Amino acid sequence: SFKCEFCGSLFLHKASLSMHIRIHTGEKLFECEFCKAKFRGKSYLKVHKRIHTGEKPYECELCSAKFNNKNGLNSHKQIHNKTLGNKSTSEKLFECEDCKGKFNSKSYLKIHKRIHTGEKPFECEFCKVRFTDRSSLNNHFKVHTKEKPFKCEFCGSEFKRRTTLSMHIRIHTGEK
Repeated sequence: SFKCEFCGSLFLHKASLSMHIRIHTGEKLFECEFCKAKFRGKSYLKVHKRIHTGEKPYECELCSAKFNNKNGLNSHKQIHNKTLGNKSTSEKLFECEDCKGKFNSKSYLKIHKRIHTGEKPFECEFCKVRFTDRSSLNNHFKVHTKEKPFKCEFCGSEFKRRTTLSMHIRIHTGEK
């Protein structure tokens, strides 16, 4: 195994240690050619670039909504779980005409429909990127602040997003 000289964390692979060390050094080698944002790892850059390219490889099997990352799809699925819950099909009152997705709340259906219309009414005041819902905007806003509320229990590194922390923890656990 390989040990971090800064915090003592252990890694199964030298490449994982190298990427981890960038947390301590702040080194970001991978730059987005569209917006010049920089990232510690090639995989972070790859996911980020989908914002610019529009690539959405993750699709919801319930309503065919598409997402640029797995975490976006998982968050979306929670809406189905919350709105559909244990209700029978007859109780699923609001159906999307475009994809036949079913919701028991008019407000969830309205938010869902933005996937089909492309409507993004929530704009970031700093960089003008737009979002379909306020929650996504609030999550994005952390990019522009120093706020890092999610802390790694293994090495103490802090992150702006829970999803980034989850990806980081895999470095420690060796999970793919």
